[in-house]
Amino acid sequence: MNTATFQDGILQSLPENYIEHFLNYLRAAGYAERTLRKKRSVTTALARWMKRKQIPADDLDEGHIDAFVARSPGRRKEHVKRERAVIRLLLRYLRSTTCLQGPPIQKNASPGDGLLRLYGDYLRKDRGLAENSVRVYVPFIRALLASPSTPMGCASGEAFNTLTIQAFILSQGRNRSAAYIRLLATALRSFFRFLFVAGQIAHDLSPSVPRVCKYRQSVPPAFLSPDEVERVLAATDRSTPSGRRDHAILLLLARLGLRAGEIASLELDNIRWRAGEIIVSGKGGMVDRLPLLSDIGEALAAYLREDRGVSASRRVFLRTWAPHIGLTGPAAVGHIVRQALARAEVRRSGRGAAHLFRHGLATKMIRQGASMPEISEVLRHRSQTTTAVYAQVSFEALRGVALPWPAIGGAQ
Repeated sequence: MNTATFQDGILQSLPENYIEHFLNYLRAAGYAERTLRKKRSVTTALARWMKRKQIPADDLDEGHIDAFVARSPGRRKEHVKRERAVIRLLLRYLRSTTCLQGPPIQKNASPGDGLLRLYGDYLRKDRGLAENSVRVYVPFIRALLASPSTPMGCASGEAFNTLTIQAFILSQGRNRSAAYIRLLATALRSFFRFLFVAGQIAHDLSPSVPRVCKYRQSVPPAFLSPDEVERVLAATDRSTPSGRRDHAILLLLARLGLRAGEIASLELDNIRWRAGEIIVSGKGGMVDRLPLLSDIGEALAAYLREDRGVSASRRVFLRTWAPHIGLTGPAAVGHIVRQALARAEVRRSGRGAAHLFRHGLATKMIRQGASMPEISEVLRHRSQTTTAVYAQVSFEALRGVALPWPAIGGAQ
């Protein structure tokens, strides 16, 4: 069956022989035959249900998925969840291989949605923000455009002024942490600069956003000691494919201080074997060249040669389970790190597990006598103010050289 015939058949109905095309797609993505048999059972049941309900494939949407998984009440939640996941995967496949439409555009969409898209493009292309940062900023602006003090989607100079901006911050900041309000203010300043640069308003209103006081951190960041780093590396089982992948990731964190997002986005072309360097795309669109240390090179070579396998993805590190695509993002790297810490019985509280290695590298350098500019260069900080937090670590070293305080009468 050629592609055109296949697509025509899909749009008219959901024939059972279509299931083979879907399963072949999953098989090429690396799914095991046992998993494919389970997915065949679900998709076959869906095809028969749609035929009975006379639902054409081009009408399949989330509402039909809800109706299908709820057809037999009283089933276990795990079974319903698995069915829903299979059908959503099927729906994405249909939309990518046929002329099925995506989710319909909401008729009641806000006029500000177009402005939000332009603002998102501005953050990505002009400001060089990572996708995670864009997803943090945009909801703040959506809330601003939807606030009672702002005409829906309006971006004229009359819509915003100092009083309305401050009133919005106060309304959003109730019972919120100082960190949340600082982030809100940063997003608002960014948005008003965008409006001014794009010619949407005549005057730059970003100075109207008040500054939120930020106190200097009084406690050094959590970090891993050199002994703990080696324990974590040693506890990784390098006899398995996932262990060799995780070992390479942990070495990049420990030896070069990479961020979790930088590891997740690392691509095959970023490794320059002959030049002995790694090209890293950092925060703000910065591109840096880092040395390909011998132990990192050996770990990467072992993983790429023995375990990575063939994939359409250009990412260095892939999922061990199908589909064999790149890691989903920084959270996936953080999950790998937390598992490694648990294996080594290293307990650290708080968020940012991957950053423990980065902080540990900086702490090790400062205790070995490295200067702040040197640490800033290794960690690729834009400002040495960011690096200054590690200066507090050296207070511990002062205990060994501080003179005892003299007591009354000259006694010490």
